[in-house]
Amino acid sequence: MAASKEKDGRAGKPGGKESQPLIIAKTPAEEQRLKLERLMRNPDKPAPIPDRPKEWNPRAPPEFVRDVMGSSAGAGSGEFHVYRHLRRREYQRQDFLDKMTEKQRKDLDYLDKVEENKLAADERTAKRRKKREKLKQKKLMTKKSKLASTQDEETEKTSSSSEEDFQEKETEDDAEAPSFVMGMR
Repeated sequence: MAASKEKDGRAGKPGGKESQPLIIAKTPAEEQRLKLERLMRNPDKPAPIPDRPKEWNPRAPPEFVRDVMGSSAGAGSGEFHVYRHLRRREYQRQDFLDKMTEKQRKDLDYLDKVEENKLAADERTAKRRKKREKLKQKKLMTKKSKLASTQDEETEKTSSSSEEDFQEKETEDDAEAPSFVMGMR
């Protein structure tokens, strides 16, 4: 019985861990569960993260074609299939190039549109900034004019009061003047 355990390979390992029985997943959910369990057995071990798939790129056209097919009689029946395969590959390559050109054109159009939108936004911002500055200047001017008008009123009051004082003094002087001086007039 000991020999059968050693043959099986499940018991008696130097690491002390017994290997898990082989379980075959029958559904994708079971397969995912098994993968997760295997990852969780050793959480310190980094999980493999696959790289993003690279974009498909067609094979470049051959620089030198060795077996050029001609339209001569005697071409075998298999030559048509070779020609069909080469033609399909070339059409795929041309479609790929067309798609890449279209993608580049769309990217450039998008960048142009972004730049155009940015310029339009800057223009609107400048226009609104100018309007705000104009309103600010107008408020400042009205504030200055009010301040100036209040100062003018104060100076007028002081000057008008001095003029009134001067006129009052003249009238007082006239009233004090002898009547014979008035009669001479």
